[in-house]
Amino acid sequence: MFSVRTYDEVSIDDLARAAGVSKGLIYYYFPTKRDLYVAALGEAARRLLSETRSDPAGAAEERLRRGLTTYLDFVERHGQAYVALMRGGIGSDPEVATILEETRHTFATRILENLPHESKRPLVRTALRGWIGFVEATAIDWMEHRAVRREELVELLAGIIVDAVARAGAIVAERGQAAAPAPSPASSPALGRRTASGGARGRARRPALASAKE
Repeated sequence: MFSVRTYDEVSIDDLARAAGVSKGLIYYYFPTKRDLYVAALGEAARRLLSETRSDPAGAAEERLRRGLTTYLDFVERHGQAYVALMRGGIGSDPEVATILEETRHTFATRILENLPHESKRPLVRTALRGWIGFVEATAIDWMEHRAVRREELVELLAGIIVDAVARAGAIVAERGQAAAPAPSPASSPALGRRTASGGARGRARRPALASAKE
């Protein structure tokens, strides 16, 4: 329900009717609407990461295009849920920010793991994070307007990341910067105790009341 209506438009009564349960049962597992919303976003992030993990076989650029294709498949299948995940919905909530940050960090890490060691520089990592934001924005635009073909978008996104990594690598090579390991999620100030797959802070054994690239 959060995927087709804004957070403020959805009430606990609406959620209970959609789930076919009582309000009391929802409150038992989720003390507040916010807790349920955060859990739904966490589930959407978990699905996104799971469904976009592609086969590691093949050349790097082939895997990249395959990962982008599965990413856009997810966007097409889950439409509004994807938009809800990427746009948050309740302002600068720290748990929502953590879900998004960890999702982006996982995508960046997957890509960095496939790069040669000498390419793993801070500037390359920064370029990757910027590219991930570009992917999110273009995927939303593609879904809303359908003005370009999927194959064209995949080629655009693949070409941009190849160019960005090459340019970043050339810059750091000129300046003699040393390679650096990718930072762990804990090193980012935007990350808290929550993980994208960890659910909200409600009690365990929650019923499935909401559903929320290589």
